Amino acid sequence: MDETFTIDRMTDEQDRNIADVLARESSRLRKFIERRVPDIGDAEDVLQDVFYELVEANRLLMPIEHVTGWLFRVARNRITDLFRRKKPERLGDAATGVEGEELLKLEDLLPSPDAGPEARYARSVLLDELELALDELPTEQRRVFIAHELEGRSFKEMAAESGVSVNTLLSRKHYAVLHLRERLQSIYDEYTKA
Repeated sequence: MDETFTIDRMTDEQDRNIADVLARESSRLRKFIERRVPDIGDAEDVLQDVFYELVEANRLLMPIEHVTGWLFRVARNRITDLFRRKKPERLGDAATGVEGEELLKLEDLLPSPDAGPEARYARSVLLDELELALDELPTEQRRVFIAHELEGRSFKEMAAESGVSVNTLLSRKHYAVLHLRERLQSIYDEYTKA
């Protein structure tokens, strides 16, 4: 009888701890995910996956020393998984509009997440840097790049919607890719030499 009471008390305490963490971190975590995942439904799925993993880790009595860092690391990994499933190697799928130029491929820039903790960390740093580099782009270039690469929209579809010619959209995407390539090259070199 005493053992059942102790287990129930531990379960109640775990539930309170999880509820406290969710109340404290859910808003920041949601914003973090939504900045990286353009589709609200996908962002909500990622958030729920992160919370599910927290509950599972807690139920399995896995020690998590820094819960906040752990939550954001899991979120970053789930976002990576989402983009890998949805649009593998999108950066290399479409020509940038310049003949003879080598195409940028996202998977070529990022270390494999299966290569261990250091590679996963390097991958997360590169994804953060990509987000910063995207923020540096002029608005028109950023919109075209995100719409095509992350949302999977075609140039024809964007041209019909915006009234801007396909060639102009291709040009904007081309300049965005050039900026990103230049901006991320030194970071990529640093991690591939290590």
